[in-house]
Amino acid sequence: MARETRRQRRDARRESGQGAPARGRSRQQPVRPSAQPVAQQTGRRGQKERGKFVRESWGELKKVEWPGQRQVTQGVVVVIIACAIVGTYLYAADQVFRPLVRQIFLGQ
Repeated sequence: MARETRRQRRDARRESGQGAPARGRSRQQPVRPSAQPVAQQTGRRGQKERGKFVRESWGELKKVEWPGQRQVTQGVVVVIIACAIVGTYLYAADQVFRPLVRQIFLGQ
């Protein structure tokens, strides 16, 4: 079976009422925030919207798979070890480059 042509798909969409605007008609451009009236730029939300946000946030937090105590402990140990390694590296680099920097920049 041959694929539909673009024209056939457009005609089918137009018949079903989902068609794109006909050629020549311009699409509605979104309104820039600077072009909106000042009252709409406040960013304030009504009480209803705030309550909706809290409910949706709580629902998302319920979906989270929180780590157990063992996973948290392992994560903390990994972070401490990584910090110790990086700290040791930076201390050693500081000790190695200190005389070089003193000679170049301070002339001592």
